[in-house]
Amino acid sequence: MRGTRSTTRTSPVTALLTALATLLGIVALGALGPGTAHARSADDLATGLHISDGRLLEGNGNDFIMRGVNHAHTWYPGETQSLADIKALGANTVRVVLSDGYRWSENSPADVAAIVAQCKTNRLICVLEVHDTTGYGEDAAAGTLDHAADYWIGLKDVLAGEEDYVIINIGNEPWGNTNPEGWTAPTIAAVQKLRNAGFEHAIMVDAPNWGQDWQGVMRANAQSIYDADPTGNLIFSIHMYSVYNTAQKVTDYLHAFVDAGLPILISEFGGPADQYGDPDEDTMMATAEQLRLGYLAWSWSGNTDPVLDLAIDFDPSRLSSWGQRIFNGVNGIAQTSREATVYGGANPGDTQAPSTPGTPTASAVAATSVTLTWTAATDNVGVTGYDIVRVNGGSETTVTASTTNTATVTGLTADTAYTFAVYARDAAGNRSTRSATVSVTTDKGGTTPGVGCSVGYRVVGEWPDGFQGEITVRNTGATTINGWTLAFAFADGQTVTNMWGGSPTQNGGTVSVAPASYTSTITAGGTVTVGFTAARGTTNTNPTAFTLSGTSCATA
Repeated sequence: MRGTRSTTRTSPVTALLTALATLLGIVALGALGPGTAHARSADDLATGLHISDGRLLEGNGNDFIMRGVNHAHTWYPGETQSLADIKALGANTVRVVLSDGYRWSENSPADVAAIVAQCKTNRLICVLEVHDTTGYGEDAAAGTLDHAADYWIGLKDVLAGEEDYVIINIGNEPWGNTNPEGWTAPTIAAVQKLRNAGFEHAIMVDAPNWGQDWQGVMRANAQSIYDADPTGNLIFSIHMYSVYNTAQKVTDYLHAFVDAGLPILISEFGGPADQYGDPDEDTMMATAEQLRLGYLAWSWSGNTDPVLDLAIDFDPSRLSSWGQRIFNGVNGIAQTSREATVYGGANPGDTQAPSTPGTPTASAVAATSVTLTWTAATDNVGVTGYDIVRVNGGSETTVTASTTNTATVTGLTADTAYTFAVYARDAAGNRSTRSATVSVTTDKGGTTPGVGCSVGYRVVGEWPDGFQGEITVRNTGATTINGWTLAFAFADGQTVTNMWGGSPTQNGGTVSVAPASYTSTITAGGTVTVGFTAARGTTNTNPTAFTLSGTSCATA
């Protein structure tokens, strides 16, 4: 966590984190590989929210993707309005901080029952977590997973029958950086203790290394832990802060679990830079959306490190730049959240899958990208999106998603053969059978940026001292742009405070934007979008001139 009270980062990781960039790449993390997870369906074993084929499903079999935030209830028990405020901003899930009494004041059964009732009243899925375990083995004040398991067992009467609405996160960040290998056995024991006590809920387990698993212990042992749960109703939780400061670290970690058929979500993450580094929240959110994984941002309000407050002083009308990014930004909650069908969202009675999409065709084949187009699928209610997968022998990996019957796949390797296929899905989470495949070989080399461009700039929303903007860059040339720099100038002293889709450098009013990994390639005729929040004064004039890698762009 970077949580409340001691949340400027609970872990004393000063020396260790200086080596993270190297260690994360060289630690032996190879235990997860494609096809590692055995085929197991929990549909006949689990009640309510459960895991099947590596996905979190509702009791009716509909896919459920968590989109929400963390709320520090145990330290701010009077802030009960927060759940309604979080819901009003579009979240479908809230992760609630509780205490088992080991380190902080215990949340009583009556209090937990009230929290669950508030989640249900506000049509939120409730992830309940014990925070006292944070940093065990390194922080002497931390409690054990066994103690946390006993606390959950003491709440069994409160939680029984709530399997449609509640996920039990046994313990927050339940091991520090000291001997993280010691985390595995207590995690298995705690899971089995709850199962032996009769719990049928979906259970979530946090990683060691203060939740960030930078030594790869959870990644290496995930299969054995999953196998130890007789229901298969277990989901892994990774916390992504400054350890995950590059796109490759983010995507490698999440893909390792997805490729192995093991369920995972980002149950905490931050965006603002700290003394340890700058998390790549853009890639976290984009990859979660691409792979249809859950994410829960840290945290609503009340942090001693206030840069992580999504809402200032628990006021939903005063979102920070971090809050604007999470709720209103690209791949944010407002854009991607869907209410659980148990509350009536997304056609809960819909169990019919869409028809199979047509065979994709490839166009605009470049060194690192290709555009795919297919005949749209049909559905009894309506197709809401498509998942594009790379097929490699008997395995497949989701590479992107689209709401239309076309998509551009980026991040490919030059002069390499690929095979792709498409699935359609509807609002209820039903997914079609896979389309026929298309094979394509990427070009051997890149092209020169700046051949031709147009730029669209718009203000998405404004508040008294700030605003959110969006910049759409179109490649109007005939060849692919690989890598670019966008430049423009503000006339009224506006200052960029946060950006997704690119990295800004500002000198006075002049702004230079370098692309994120997932926006660096612009196919011929294609577009990329950069979003940002900024501070402003009384006047907020739009920029009127833009250049892309030194070439003047038309304005749209």
